[in-house]
Amino acid sequence: MAKELLKGNVAIAEAAVRAGLHAYFGYPITPQTELLEHLAARMPELGRVFLQAESEIAAINMVYGAASTGARVMTSTSSPGYSLMQEGLSYIAASEIPCVVVNMMRGGPGLGNILPSQGDYFQVTRSAGHGDFRPIVLAPASVQEAIDFTVLAFELTEKYRHLVIIAADGQIGQMMEPAELPPMSPVRVERPAWALTGAKDRAKNIVTSIYMKASEEEAFNLKIQARLAQITRAEQRWIEYATDDADLLVIGFGTAGRIALNAVQTAREQGLKVGLLRPQTLYPFPADRIAALATTVQACLTVEMNAGQMVDDVRLAVNGRVPVKFYGRMGGVVPTPEEILNAITTEMRQ
Repeated sequence: MAKELLKGNVAIAEAAVRAGLHAYFGYPITPQTELLEHLAARMPELGRVFLQAESEIAAINMVYGAASTGARVMTSTSSPGYSLMQEGLSYIAASEIPCVVVNMMRGGPGLGNILPSQGDYFQVTRSAGHGDFRPIVLAPASVQEAIDFTVLAFELTEKYRHLVIIAADGQIGQMMEPAELPPMSPVRVERPAWALTGAKDRAKNIVTSIYMKASEEEAFNLKIQARLAQITRAEQRWIEYATDDADLLVIGFGTAGRIALNAVQTAREQGLKVGLLRPQTLYPFPADRIAALATTVQACLTVEMNAGQMVDDVRLAVNGRVPVKFYGRMGGVVPTPEEILNAITTEMRQ
């Protein structure tokens, strides 16, 4: 198909439609509202379900119920709204219900502002509410990746019966780029065997998040940990550039990683041996590849639009082999290529 000029939010919404989205429940919040607006028109015209809930709490619980039927279900929000969804996300995780959540991150903490930020890294990667659980987290750095990751998110959530978060900063949602949408897929009619579809002529299915006995709760948690180990082995994704002879490895995700690539390319033109690794999955984090590169580089520089959150995962992966430095901007400030280049040259001089 030919490329179109698409805004990130609209691209994600239309990609979900074409991936066979059956039902969407959400609540408007900047900078992801265009996603909801697109689906408000698109879903009814296709005879599918769209419902604007009264709050993010209501939306995530509607997702929980609809996804229990085995339908492809999604919601989207931005940072304060994602915070409100935590209890529902934990129930979804404990019930092993597949669903996709888009978090278009904005400045915080608190109500913050509507500018792009990456300050939700801890929240999206460390939990989906309470308990020993971590969702799969995809981090696009372009409109095309946002489209591709939307399709991938539905594939992964159904493959593992595991919650998938698309974590993008507000810049990705608001920017416009040429991108190619996938072909239209039909809404799936058949439902998985575990789904709540009515128990006529079969034993009833039970979807639950409660295990009253400690031994049962522990057994379920061990099941989750085994699945997380499988996901960690199979689903680490990243993009790298000029790492073969790099002395300094720059690591950044989303918009920060994209801007860092520009700075690394300029540094290369100046004769500096710098490489880039951009995580596409924030969980599972591409720790294996970073650990391998830590045996060949002299230092790492993590670039983020926050006070330093992914840098913790980088340090865990590097495991003390080389120094790990950090450069970041906060509160919705987007770093420039020149700023990152200056941070690179400063590290290279040391």
